[in-house]
Order: sequence, then structure tokens, then C-alpha cells
Amino acid sequence: MYEQFFQCPYCWEEISMLLDTSVGSQNYVEDCEVCCNPISITARFSDGELIGFEAADLGQ
Repeated sequence: MYEQFFQCPYCWEEISMLLDTSVGSQNYVEDCEVCCNPISITARFSDGELIGFEAADLGQ
């Protein structure tokens, strides 16, 4: 598991989440733990190392 820290694209609070390094490409939606708005998460791993991460609003 890998802990990634980032800012919520809605409330700008710093939050973190645990990512599974064994899955090469991940795309899912998770609610912000502070403001509860949905965040689109994209993470990419290669050989267990994070090579790309994006946390974006859903454009609502």
C-alpha cells in the first residue's frame, strides 16, 4: 500500500488515501473526507512505484 497526499479539488484541504501498488492502473471515484464531494482518482504504478496521480473534480 502507498499513502498519497493531495489537495481536494473542491475544498482545497489536504487529504490522503491508501493506494494498492499491485494494481498498475487505477481509476475510481472517492468522496472527500472533509467536504464529501466526489473526486475522480487516477493512479498509475510501475514495479510498485507511483508514476502518475491525478485527483480531479467531476465537473459538476
